[in-house]
Amino acid sequence: MSQASLRRLGVLLAATVGVAACGGGDAVSPLPVQPPLPTRTTPAPSAIAATSASPASTGSPSRPPPTSARPAAPPPAPTRPRGTPRTTPPPTDATPACQGAVRYDLPLAETEIELLKSLCFATGAVLRIQGIGPGLVTVDRPELVSQQYEAGVVDIRFVRAGTVAVTIPKDDREHTITVVVR
Repeated sequence: MSQASLRRLGVLLAATVGVAACGGGDAVSPLPVQPPLPTRTTPAPSAIAATSASPASTGSPSRPPPTSARPAAPPPAPTRPRGTPRTTPPPTDATPACQGAVRYDLPLAETEIELLKSLCFATGAVLRIQGIGPGLVTVDRPELVSQQYEAGVVDIRFVRAGTVAVTIPKDDREHTITVVVR
């Protein structure tokens, strides 16, 4: 038996043992990649005798045998360590300047409302204004929002795209927040 045949035999045995150890029937078919270069080990005499009595396998009929002796690329390293929870990506319509369809809490007792001039949300977002009386918060485009008051909290849901000016009275002044809805 030639040295090249022995190398192919070693690779075939290593692949067979590796697949058998991975779970058998539930295992996923491997990707069509080139086999790694064999190392300079000598196969056991029983393995040589077993393969010389049976015809050599040509591989999968849908995939031709490899033509070059290039080593296969190692599998990619995991991008996160095991046990680390996956994070969910932000909604596709969110940008750094514009938030997605989120609930934005605005507690008036804890917020310097003079510093808040504008916001940007996706359709479906809710602006929750906490600590205000009924009928005090107004919007200039009521057809773009759904507004509800309960127990000192005003929920403004942005149901259509557009620009809405939300006016909130505080300390005898009216503060307007321009909300862009995408």
